[in-house]
Amino acid sequence: MVYLVLIVIALAFGLVEGISEWLPISSTGHMILLEGFFQSANYDIPTQLGFEHGEEFFSMFLVVIQLGAILAVVVYFWNSLWPWSKKKLSEEEAEFVSKGYREDVIQGVKRRRIYHTWGKTIVGVLPAAIIGLIFEYFNLDAKMENWVTVSITLIVYGVLFILLEHYLKDKKDFARIHCIDDLSYKTAFYIGCFQILALIPGTSRSGVTILGALLLGCSRGAAAEFSFFLSIPVMVGASGLKLVSFFMDSGMPNLNEWLFLLIGMASAFLISLLAVKWLMGFVKKHSFTLFGYYRIALGLIVIAFFATMVGLGRMSAF
Repeated sequence: MVYLVLIVIALAFGLVEGISEWLPISSTGHMILLEGFFQSANYDIPTQLGFEHGEEFFSMFLVVIQLGAILAVVVYFWNSLWPWSKKKLSEEEAEFVSKGYREDVIQGVKRRRIYHTWGKTIVGVLPAAIIGLIFEYFNLDAKMENWVTVSITLIVYGVLFILLEHYLKDKKDFARIHCIDDLSYKTAFYIGCFQILALIPGTSRSGVTILGALLLGCSRGAAAEFSFFLSIPVMVGASGLKLVSFFMDSGMPNLNEWLFLLIGMASAFLISLLAVKWLMGFVKKHSFTLFGYYRIALGLIVIAFFATMVGLGRMSAF
């Protein structure tokens, strides 16, 4: 019976992570609400599911589950990220080849574009990576990871999304960057600076980088795609640090912990594939205003839920 419950709860966290990590709605906000739901029912996940390392493991799980989500991005954008495979030619490129133009030259150009994509991604990651290490060293992220901070950031960035979309509504020519090839290294760095804000729980890594990219003249499609690419090294690095820290401090997880982690990552991977595909289709026809209203509503729900639980004495104020 314990294993059945373990599987169901791991699937639930994987489902929430897979959806909320890529949509600009804050995965932390949803995770903290899901965890709060179990706490309100007096269900202590680490104890009830037989986790040998208790809260230490569960804290690691909430970070490392992102590896499943990030793997989905790598799979979905594989052709845009892997330079050492033969790429499909566009109709225009195929026409050049039919007229005698060398295909290996075209493939070389495509390969160099991917190298530049990774170069821009690395440049964009540097600001958050540097500040993130400082946060990790002083344990600042853990100090801010509470429902009060999360609810405030959910609402604030929800309002910003709505205001930005209202500002862009009548500015048809504002977006001058329609694909990552058009993105300069300087603009990539500036977008990366916005990603620093995502170190505050509840902000949403994809949400804040999309906001920054839109302000800097990116189309919604280019903004969403580049935000996905920026997340790869950041999330892999954060998960790697968390795993190393856990192994050094606590040792190897037990069987229940391994099972919980692998199921959570696998479900996050599968759901993320659907979420990324849906979002890339959505942004081509719609604005992000809907996500702004959703964030505000979720922030109010988080406040109402946890304020009620605090009032009933079922959890602490922070």
